[in-house]
Amino acid sequence: QVQLVESGGGLVQAGGSLRLSCAASVRIERISSMVWYRQAPGKQRESVAAITGGGNTNYADSVKGRFTISRDNAKNTVYLQMNSLKPEDTAVYLCNIVGATSTWGNLVAYWGQGTQVTVSS
Repeated sequence: QVQLVESGGGLVQAGGSLRLSCAASVRIERISSMVWYRQAPGKQRESVAAITGGGNTNYADSVKGRFTISRDNAKNTVYLQMNSLKPEDTAVYLCNIVGATSTWGNLVAYWGQGTQVTVSS
């Protein structure tokens, strides 16, 4: 059973930075995608940043130039570096990894429990 454990959230002033981490409890041999989502109260969940198994990245327009997604395959971890934070970035941030724990296994979508990011003005 793969578990994703997120950390790094917290309270920060506008203009500040945070680095989120999402670590998988077991090695994921084949990764299709690693995505950071966020969900603010009363709003739909939205994709913030994604990185494919091949290393291609994609960002929501609202975070381009401020957020950076990266990964460390050896540590089974995906990161989200968030700079120049704004109050509208306040949300619960969740990581999602689509992958297989063996080379020929089926792809499965795994979710973290979420970490709160609050940006004060």
